[in-house]
Order: sequence, then C-alpha cells, then structure tokens
Amino acid sequence: MDNTEKPVYMREVRSFVKREGRLTAGQERVLESSEYLLREEDLGDVLDLDQLFGRTNTERTLEIGFGNGESLATMAEAAPTRDFLGVEVHRPGVGHLLLEVEKRGLTNLRAANEDAVELLKHKIKDGSFDRVQIFFADPWHKKKHHKRRLVQTEFMNLLATKMSKGGILHLATDWENYAEQMMEVLTAHPDFENCHEGFAPRPDFRPKTKFEARGERLGHGVWDLLFKRR
Repeated sequence: MDNTEKPVYMREVRSFVKREGRLTAGQERVLESSEYLLREEDLGDVLDLDQLFGRTNTERTLEIGFGNGESLATMAEAAPTRDFLGVEVHRPGVGHLLLEVEKRGLTNLRAANEDAVELLKHKIKDGSFDRVQIFFADPWHKKKHHKRRLVQTEFMNLLATKMSKGGILHLATDWENYAEQMMEVLTAHPDFENCHEGFAPRPDFRPKTKFEARGERLGHGVWDLLFKRR
C-alpha cells in the first residue's frame, strides 16, 4: 500500500464561486450581443478604462458582486458623469444587468463576468477607482468557512492599490458577524480610515435592493461601512 502523502495546495481567496444558472432568452441574447460586456479581446492586456468608456474620467466606481444589477443600474442612471464597472460571476445576473443597461439607455456602465480578484490582480491599473463598493457579499456563515470571505486583509491590500487616494470603499452586509469582521479588518488596515465613528448610517445614494427589503421584512439588520483610502 502506498502511504505517500498527497501534496496540500493552499486555496486562494476568490471573489465568488463562478456559477452559470439558467438564462432567459433575453439574457442569452444580450450576453451575446451587448457592447457593454467585457469580452476576451478586452481582457487580453491591462484594461484601458479611458478607451473602454470612451472618455477620460477621474470619477469611476467598481462594484464587486452586483447580483441582478438593478441597484448598480440605478446608481449609474443617477450619475451620468461617473463611470461604473460591475464585476459578477453569476451569468444570469450579468444578463439581467445588461438588459437594464439596454432598457435605460445607459452608456456609463460596463460589466465583466469574471472573478474580481483575478481581474484586479492582472487587468486593472493601480489607482483606477475613486469608489469601490461590495454589497451583501457571501457571508460564508459557518465558522469553518470564514477563511473564504472576500473581505480579508490580503484582499484589502490588493484593493487599496487599485483605488485613488481619498477614494471611498463602501461595504454593506446583513450578517452581523461579517460586519464585525469587516470593521476589524479595515480599522486595522494602514491604508484605510473610517469616515464615521463605527458603522455608517445607511446612505441615501445606495439603492435598497429587493434582497435587502426582504431581509428587513424578516427583521434582519443591515450594516454599512464607509472607509477612505489614505
């Protein structure tokens, strides 16, 4: 019997587990045809965001994990002078967002069906965003799975390099334990400074999602964190 131990490989944190899901006919169509979806040819080299959006802009928002995209589309519609890049691994969610882009006639929003960690590491220039938002990321609520959570020091190190000085990192979660971990990680991080004393009041500019409204009906709390890039 061979008792040789198998090698142990360390799991790198990823933004989410990539999922396909069931697509509607409209989502399939828009995923094939939309000019607002980043495709393989766009990701061959480091992204030129000025070229991608067709203008030079210092006001750019990155949202990681936008769900079905309605909240992100609402924010983009309300701020036409700001550029928005949304990254999401769930293809039906990306398709839903692109249908919203089409319906609302948005030109300041692009979507990537990619893992955010890999995209940031290899395709995004340093200092590209003055605002980053991560709303309702998977809380991995079992303690043994906490190591899979996105908001950890290592990822914050990476994220800080992609933000401009004075930029705002906005996090929101409906899982109190995760909110406490987020606060602990960011309070200890040398590149970020809390914009409030503790958790932030829910800002008016963050649209309330169906997910959040449902949680409120069930009595769930929501915690917002706003930190400035030093």
